[in-house]
Amino acid sequence: MIPTYYITVMTFVCINILLSLSVGVLTGYAGQISLGQAAFMGIGAYTAAFVTTKMGLSCWLGIPCSVFAAAIVGFGLGLISLRLKDDFLAIATMGFNFVVVGVLLYAPMFGRALGMGDIPMLSFFDNPLSREAFLGFCVASVVVVILVVWWLQRSWVGLAWRAIREVQEVAEVMGVNITKYKIFAFVVSTAIAGFSGYLYAHFVLFITPYDFVFTNSTFAVTLAVLGGMGTIRGPVLGAIILTVLPEYLRFIQDYRMLTYGLLLVVILLFQPEGLIGNKSFLWRHLTGLRIFRRKPVSVEATQ
Repeated sequence: MIPTYYITVMTFVCINILLSLSVGVLTGYAGQISLGQAAFMGIGAYTAAFVTTKMGLSCWLGIPCSVFAAAIVGFGLGLISLRLKDDFLAIATMGFNFVVVGVLLYAPMFGRALGMGDIPMLSFFDNPLSREAFLGFCVASVVVVILVVWWLQRSWVGLAWRAIREVQEVAEVMGVNITKYKIFAFVVSTAIAGFSGYLYAHFVLFITPYDFVFTNSTFAVTLAVLGGMGTIRGPVLGAIILTVLPEYLRFIQDYRMLTYGLLLVVILLFQPEGLIGNKSFLWRHLTGLRIFRRKPVSVEATQ
């Protein structure tokens, strides 16, 4: 049996990987800056809690409801983003995070500042899942999301996102539907964040608006930037490091946000590609190792 402590840490690793991937899709691939991912995580979490505690529906129905709710709101924010870019888009998404937290704080249906409790654990045929089983479900969910993102970034969608990220004006001249692919990036990103909120709600079983404040959005960005934007491995590594490392650095717990801020500044100044981004110092040396080199194909082998 795995100790409960390690199960808890590994579960939060999975949840943070999903949150980090949501940033990676929107900012790393499509180049759209977002400082409000925690808000979409909160929308997913509160939707899951409302579906089960207020409506009395199955906790499994919370998955499509949470994903759909976050994606619909993301669609609306994507429409707004068409007129914004760079710093203005970052400020707009940051303001959106404050709006969502404000609604959750003062809406009676969401428990106001007291939040929502009595969220049931995931169950299978009326048998609650054990912590180990829930962790297995989280791991499987991460694998599925990674495969979906991998498929998207290798498709025409990913090519369009990268074109928008690099030079939007040229992409538009070349016939890329900027409106379509920008909005789609917001929908995919916010849907992933909403799903991470669903897992969070059914793991901690009690949520408050303070779980999804702006500082958690900056934490999500730090996860993705630390590992390396524009990749899948980067957000995954960043989430693992910044979830596991604080467990060994509890003596600076009171200075956590200061530490994250300094770490983000250092990474942006000296290693803007992240630890294992495509052009990072570490990744260049790793791919230069003999075991990662592809063997040249001889002419005889191709005949």
